Amino acid sequence: MPSLLPSLAARNDPRRGICLVVVSTVLLAIVWALAKLLAARYPIEEISFFRSAFAFVPVGVMLAANGGGALLRTHRLLGHVWRSVIGVTSMVLGFVSYHLMPLADAVALSFTAPLLVTALSVPLLGEKVGVRRWSAVVVGFLGVLLIVRPGGTMFNLGALAALGGAVGTALVVVTIRQLNRTEKPTTIVFYYTVFSTLLTALPLPAVWVTPSGADWGLLAATGLIGGSSQYFMTRALELTRAAVIGPFNYVSLLWAALFGWAIWGDVPAAHVFAGSAVVVASGVFILYCEVRRLRSVPPADV
Repeated sequence: MPSLLPSLAARNDPRRGICLVVVSTVLLAIVWALAKLLAARYPIEEISFFRSAFAFVPVGVMLAANGGGALLRTHRLLGHVWRSVIGVTSMVLGFVSYHLMPLADAVALSFTAPLLVTALSVPLLGEKVGVRRWSAVVVGFLGVLLIVRPGGTMFNLGALAALGGAVGTALVVVTIRQLNRTEKPTTIVFYYTVFSTLLTALPLPAVWVTPSGADWGLLAATGLIGGSSQYFMTRALELTRAAVIGPFNYVSLLWAALFGWAIWGDVPAAHVFAGSAVVVASGVFILYCEVRRLRSVPPADV
C-alpha cells in the first residue's frame, strides 16, 4: 500500500526529496508484485511475517544514521502497539487484495486512504474540514464507485479487502499524526517493525509452509525492499515537506500498472483508468488545500 507520513518542517533539498520518493514508489510496487506472486504458494500471514522481519536490515541502517539507540526512548509504547496492530491489519488486507485482483486495480482502490484521512481527521483529531475538502472527498468516492461499479464483476472480496486496507492506512496516518507530537519518524518506523514482526509471527505455527530454495530469497526480498522503501520515504520527508512530495506517491499506481501488465498481462479497463484519475485528482486537491491551510497558520501554531 502507498506512504502518507506527515512532515511539517521545511527542508532545503526538494529535488533530492522528490527523487527519493520516486525511488520509494518503485520499491513499494516491487513489494506489491512479489506479494502477489508469492500469495499463490504461501499464506498471506507468512508473507506478512517476512515483510516485517527482514525490514529490520534497512530500518537498522536508518536507525544508525539518525542517532542510534537514543531514538529507542519512547513514552508512547501503547501508541506504537496500536499503530502496529492497525498497520499489520492494513498490510494483510492489502496483500489479500493484490492476490485476488489485478495489481493496478487494487492499488487504485488503496488510494482512497487520503480521502479517508480527511474524513477521519474530524472526529478523531478534532480538525476542521471546509466545504472544498469535503467536496473533494465526495468526488473521490464517486471515483471509487466508478472503479468498482457496484453490481459488476469488480465488486468482490478483493475490492472489499482493498477498501478495508485503505481504511486501515487512514487510521495509521491519524495515529502517526498523534505520535508525531512526541516521537521522531525513525522511532515510529522502528517500533512498527518490532511489533509488526511479533504480531505476524503469532499465526505462523498454524499456517507455515516451508519455502522452496528460490522462494526464501523472494520472501526475504519483500522485507528488504519494503524496509528500503520506508527508508527512502523517511529520508525524503527529512529533505522536504510532505506537501511537496505527496503528489509523487501516486506514481506508484503507474508502476503497479506496468508490473501487472508485464507479469500477468493485466490491462486496467477504461472505467478503472477513469475512476483512478478521479481519485488521484481528489487526493491532490485535498493536498493542495492542506498546503494553503498550513501557509495561513503562523509557524508557532503549526
